[in-house]
Amino acid sequence: MWKDFSEYIIANYKDASLIIEVGVGGFPLVALTLKEHLNMDIIMTDIKPYHDEVVVDDITNPNLELYRGATLIYSIRPPEELQNHIKKVAESVGADLIIKPLSTEFINPDDGLKLINYKKAIFYKKCIL
Repeated sequence: MWKDFSEYIIANYKDASLIIEVGVGGFPLVALTLKEHLNMDIIMTDIKPYHDEVVVDDITNPNLELYRGATLIYSIRPPEELQNHIKKVAESVGADLIIKPLSTEFINPDDGLKLINYKKAIFYKKCIL
């Protein structure tokens, strides 16, 4: 599934200027895969970084300068209470948004998010343009 999720981003955002993962936690697999295959900045953020490559940011009180210029902001299994904060940041900087929720979660499509089934990866996406 993670291979398919990464493949989707690589295929659809190969010309992006900047991609940001919000709340990377201890699971950098997708961001590191993107770094291997894309020639662009890939930034990982978290409120409590576990290593030096992760930038400190609190999505509930974000440093918007960090996100400016992003083509895509994505988050893997973000807690439900953070999802609206992530959406607001993406909207405010004009970035596409991908949220990969827990398999048991449902996201309201009225928020403009569209369900995407790509091979074994299932996630929600909102395009700004």
